[in-house]
Amino acid sequence: MANLMITCRALRRSFLPCVMVLTLVLTGACSSIGLAINPVDAPMDDGITNKSETVAQNASGANGPMLAMSFNPAPAEPVLPPTFEGYDVNPVEKTADDHLSTFAMDVDTASYTLARGYLLGSSQLPPADAIRTEEFINYLPTQYEPPTDGSAFAIHLDASPSPFADEGKLLLRVGIQGQQIAAEDRDPATLIFVIDISGSMDAPNRLGMVKDTLTMLVGQLRQDDEVGIVVYSDNARVVLVPTPASDQQTILNAIASLHPEGSTYAEAGLRLGYEVAREHLRQDGTTRVILLSDGVANVGETGPEAILQTIRQGVEAGVTLSTIGFGMGTYNDVLMEQLANDGNGSYFYVDTLREARRVFVNNLTSTLQVIGYNAKIQVDFNPAVVSEYRLLGYENRAIADEDFRDDTVDAGEVGAGHSVTALYELTLKPNAQGVMANAQIRYEHAETRDVVEQAADVSTDNVIVSFDDAPVDFRVHAAMAELAELLRGSEFAANGRYADVIAVVEAMGANDIYAVEIGQMAQKAQSLSPSVR
Repeated sequence: MANLMITCRALRRSFLPCVMVLTLVLTGACSSIGLAINPVDAPMDDGITNKSETVAQNASGANGPMLAMSFNPAPAEPVLPPTFEGYDVNPVEKTADDHLSTFAMDVDTASYTLARGYLLGSSQLPPADAIRTEEFINYLPTQYEPPTDGSAFAIHLDASPSPFADEGKLLLRVGIQGQQIAAEDRDPATLIFVIDISGSMDAPNRLGMVKDTLTMLVGQLRQDDEVGIVVYSDNARVVLVPTPASDQQTILNAIASLHPEGSTYAEAGLRLGYEVAREHLRQDGTTRVILLSDGVANVGETGPEAILQTIRQGVEAGVTLSTIGFGMGTYNDVLMEQLANDGNGSYFYVDTLREARRVFVNNLTSTLQVIGYNAKIQVDFNPAVVSEYRLLGYENRAIADEDFRDDTVDAGEVGAGHSVTALYELTLKPNAQGVMANAQIRYEHAETRDVVEQAADVSTDNVIVSFDDAPVDFRVHAAMAELAELLRGSEFAANGRYADVIAVVEAMGANDIYAVEIGQMAQKAQSLSPSVR
């Protein structure tokens, strides 16, 4: 695979400078339609050597105009190891010194499925830097009660004793549930798949899984949705302009014809994908670029600024971006996450066909339709009741407390039906009673574009007396968080044991598939970590 070295800033957080190499290996469908490609050698300033329109016909008749483009091939670079970015674990905060905790909502889940792939797929411990606790917690598809008052979100707060922390500590759960939108009621979508067809995709869990994934997706699309396809290897080309999902067989034929070839020039694919998206911007619905990647992305000699600027301009124009990872090896998790963040989309990692179904079938509406932009959470702890607290995860989503109402500060985007969960460890003052915390959310309503605030309180009267009496999903969330803290080597889990995680999930029996999976992951980690039993 051809790789280009780049030096880039993780743009969303000024404190995350890094040098990273990423191969966006996007997989999708190349067309079964006959396509004429006529490259011309005269280079253009944007790296495109030629853009010419051709008309391709499939067996059933005209399929519409096809764009054919060639880009200068990218030079090869050595294969690199996986790239992850570690963050300092959130500290314990004294409420008397700082009673506010503020962060962006996050619905990414890639860290969990990456860790699952390492543990259950490869029998290896995942790198500590690959673990983001909030992405473990948010993997669980919790269905809190949805809003009933016309709001985009509902806030749910509950608490119980913590089974993993020192005696006397509580676990507070802040749950946010997005409004439900039925599949038939969501906005129509135009999806532009940018697909790497380079040789690195020649593996069952890469190209093979991508083809299966996209085949499943086509079956879930509505008749008024559209699919466009951009492929790249040594150069990039459009093989299918946005085509109605009602023309399902044409799309399925394109997926079936996909095969690996050549090297990788991801910058060309990304730029061309955005050009197609802008040319076919959907005024009545969603226009989204979707990158499916097996590893390190070549973003070209112009550096990542040019691509990320393209992504930002796309957001302003109404084009969003989601990134979805496949495979392992030379995988750059950092830039995959940052691209999705800048593109107002989500970042997933697909390690199994079951996960592909989860992302593209079960969660299709929430993946495609945003209900809240720049969504933030701020929890205000009562110093008269709570002596100290610690947020589990969200380190790279932190927002300055004073920026909660600054709507120029970029935060999170949440899709229809999504839930967002955060867990805090709390220590109460002796014999204290009353309101423990007030949780506030602030977001731009996707439909009205009004900025909305909502709030809810939780008091000592709401604390569940025994952890064993807490809701099942509360207990699974607690186990997921503790597993993540152990895997990342958190100092606050220094005395923790995988055996404790296993005990919590085994107590739930075999009926909860998420509890069973957490138990399997904890058992595998235990066998690979003799010092942490």
